[in-house]
Amino acid sequence: MKKFLNAIIVLIAFHSNNIISQDQDVEEVVVSSSYVNATEVLNPIYVIDGSDFLDGATTSLGDAIDSYLGVSIADYGAAVGQPIIRGMSGPRVKILKNGMVNRDVSGLGVDHLNDIDLNDVEQVEIVMGPSSLLYANGTTGGIINIVDDCISALNYELPEFKVGYETQSVNDGSAESFNFKNNIGGFNVNFGYKNIDFDNYDVPHGAVLHEEEEHHDDHDEEDHDEDEHHDENMGFINNSDYAVEATKFGISKVTDWGYIGVSIDNLESVYGIPFHGDEHGDEHGDEHGDEDGDDHGDEDGHDEHGEERIFSTTDSESFTIKGSYNVNGNLVNKVDFTYRESDYTLTEAHEEEEGHDDHGDEEGHAPTTFANEAVEYGAVFDISNENSDQKVVINIVDEDNSIVGEEAFMNPANNEEFTIGYYISKDFDLFNVDLGMRIDQIDRSGSVTDEDHGDIDNYNIDDTTNSFAVSMGRNLSDNLDISLGYASVERLPSVIELFMNGPHMATGRFEVGDPTLQSETSNNFDITLNYEKDDFYAYASFYVTDVDNYIALIDEEDDHDDHEDEHHDDDEDEHHDDDDHGDDHDDHGHGNLIHANYMQEDAEFDGYEFEIGRTLNIGMGELKVSFGRDVVNAKFSDGHYVPRINPARNIYSLSYKQNDIVFKLNLKDVDKQSDIGEGETVTKGYRMLDTRLTKTFNLRDKSELRVSIFGNNLLDEVARNHSSWVKNEVPLPGKNIGVKFNLTF
Repeated sequence: MKKFLNAIIVLIAFHSNNIISQDQDVEEVVVSSSYVNATEVLNPIYVIDGSDFLDGATTSLGDAIDSYLGVSIADYGAAVGQPIIRGMSGPRVKILKNGMVNRDVSGLGVDHLNDIDLNDVEQVEIVMGPSSLLYANGTTGGIINIVDDCISALNYELPEFKVGYETQSVNDGSAESFNFKNNIGGFNVNFGYKNIDFDNYDVPHGAVLHEEEEHHDDHDEEDHDEDEHHDENMGFINNSDYAVEATKFGISKVTDWGYIGVSIDNLESVYGIPFHGDEHGDEHGDEHGDEDGDDHGDEDGHDEHGEERIFSTTDSESFTIKGSYNVNGNLVNKVDFTYRESDYTLTEAHEEEEGHDDHGDEEGHAPTTFANEAVEYGAVFDISNENSDQKVVINIVDEDNSIVGEEAFMNPANNEEFTIGYYISKDFDLFNVDLGMRIDQIDRSGSVTDEDHGDIDNYNIDDTTNSFAVSMGRNLSDNLDISLGYASVERLPSVIELFMNGPHMATGRFEVGDPTLQSETSNNFDITLNYEKDDFYAYASFYVTDVDNYIALIDEEDDHDDHEDEHHDDDEDEHHDDDDHGDDHDDHGHGNLIHANYMQEDAEFDGYEFEIGRTLNIGMGELKVSFGRDVVNAKFSDGHYVPRINPARNIYSLSYKQNDIVFKLNLKDVDKQSDIGEGETVTKGYRMLDTRLTKTFNLRDKSELRVSIFGNNLLDEVARNHSSWVKNEVPLPGKNIGVKFNLTF
């Protein structure tokens, strides 16, 4: 807060001494933090207008973008929806806020939410393929950039008040928001607030499955009455509640030499963890424990899903200074600069319900706190000339990760990064080219505690990664464009992949990292075609990604023989004795957790996205219909499938717009996933039907009221996300009807 106040004082000093002019006309620019304008990037990209989030149901970031081709999610209940791009997830997909990586602890656990506030966003940019390296290192999958104008580069012309209210049936929840923008005394002031309170969400009756029930998928329903086995199949998911309170404040000054501003963001949340693997397998029903369905739901009076609340609380605060200086020199035109300091904590805890006092004395219920503190500096030097757009980027990061508590599966770790990059976009007679190069000097330090003896081995991973990407586009005709992209991207293993060594309840596994892991090298090629003529359009993108030393979490087989020969290094026996492995688990308190190791093997990803559509004028409105399909395949070099790859999907869309009325209908037809990795089970397909009707009422004095009625999963389908670690225990929400009001004045 002291830094924030100091920054305000600096801004006021500039203003009061007339060093900068508040009346200077500023050329209008597109709100985007892309190093290359989003409209100029040749590779697949979505630019989603903020109105989609304004009018639609409040969801997680991943769920909000799940219907876009090539994009899916790994969910863990309603609060958590970590994005997947073209089969890539985790550290291979970066979430950004206004062009800077969002440094929360979502990468430390699949049950951790992305610390993103979608209140009053201007747009969301999704970049897939080679162009994603323009934003961050290691983005072999892509990036998702959340753009708002909390620090405005343009003067607000008129005061704006926006009040919103929303209610949803699937969770008996509500959300309220308030936003204010105005230019006060030459300063642009932006304030936003949102409060969300969702209860446990509903699912179709009998949707909750457990391991023993997976094998009944192909049986007739008459032969398998789920209600006979599990009392918790009651039509809702325990511990799936979600509450959040988010605030943001920004102030900026626009001048003849550019602009400068500061912002502070705070987000606090409490959300239930609907399923948590448990190392105390004898006392808790767990995913991999007792396969007797009669005992799973009620064990000595303890119903895991009904008598114990497992939840997380988060608290994050970020302070940002952002601006742009128009140099107008012989070499440098302007410099965009950013400083961000962020502090994020997430605490997982157990809360005993009334009437279950004896369980509170057991071990394994102490809270665990995950923390990340980060400082990041960034500068983009515009050295464009009349022949080409050129940028030089410098970025510096220093962040500390720590985990303290019962589930402290990793010792504290530090990550330092220094980046220098060069990007150019140039039009030639026959084609135009986007080219990018970056060098990342990365230093990751951590330690691993020997489980048997308590010895601590310290490691320092100091390496340089080099990445390169080029895209070439050409107009084949007046109606047809083609672009070709190639990228070679190096990714250093994450701190989890390097230093993990402990029980991870969210995955139901005892996970072991490897400090000797090598860098991944991804070689990506894609080709994109765009066709547009009159009221018809078509889009298609095909890609192949070869990944050398792909890092994956691989379950150990029961016999520990063939699997060890295929995947383990020669020194694996130093850590685990195969003959006594099961006993070791018990000795170390692993319970019924599956033992899994981070290992490397070459892998290949390939797939495509295509969409066709047509726009028709009907009456006084415009009707647009489209059909799209996305497919991703992923195999290791030994022929095994990469686990948790989303299945193929068909997406049918219809929208109608007439004056102040907008109607949208979307059907997502998800195929059965039978291309499964080791330890996975087949996931049935499903159909998800969503709709939305928005009406805008123009009021006096340029005020307006937007009313949206939305419906999600209107078919009330039993839907399981194959990419989820808890697909059986935590299906997707059932039918949801909601209404949303937004008043602007």
